[in-house]
Amino acid sequence: MRSIPMALVMVVTLATGGGTKSGDPSAAIRAVLDAQVAAWNHGDIDAFMDGYKKSGATAFVDSGGIQRGWQAVLERYRKSYPNRQAMGTLTFSDIEITTLSPTAALAMGHWRLQRELGKPGGVFTLVFRKFPEGWRIINDHTSLVAGP
Repeated sequence: MRSIPMALVMVVTLATGGGTKSGDPSAAIRAVLDAQVAAWNHGDIDAFMDGYKKSGATAFVDSGGIQRGWQAVLERYRKSYPNRQAMGTLTFSDIEITTLSPTAALAMGHWRLQRELGKPGGVFTLVFRKFPEGWRIINDHTSLVAGP
C-alpha cells in the first residue's frame, strides 16, 4: 500500500468541498490543481488523475490530437511519462479561473516541468464541472510553448 502525505490528503479533502459559501468555486478548483501538482511531484499519476472526471466523456486535447475517455487520458500520461525522471517536477502558474455557472468553470494557466531531460512548459485550458464528488476536469487542452 502506498503512503500518501498528509498535506496531499488535506488538499484533496478541500478539493471535494465544492467552493466557498459565496458560490465561488475558485478555492475548490485551486485545491484540485494543487492536489494534482502534489501527486505529480510524488510520482503518482493515478492520484494526479483524481482531478479528472472518471468518465468516457472526459477529453484531453494537445498537438497529438484528442484523447477521449478517462482511461485513454490515463494511458496517455503513463506512456508519455513512464518514470520519475520523465515526470520531473511540475509547477502551475498564472492561474485564472472563470465561473461559467454554479456547476461549470474554466481554468487557464501555465505549466512547467523541471527535469534533466529539459524544461518543457506551456499553457492549459481546463473545463471543470461540479459533481457530487467535487469539481473535476472534463476537458483539458494543453499546449507546449517554446521557452526562451
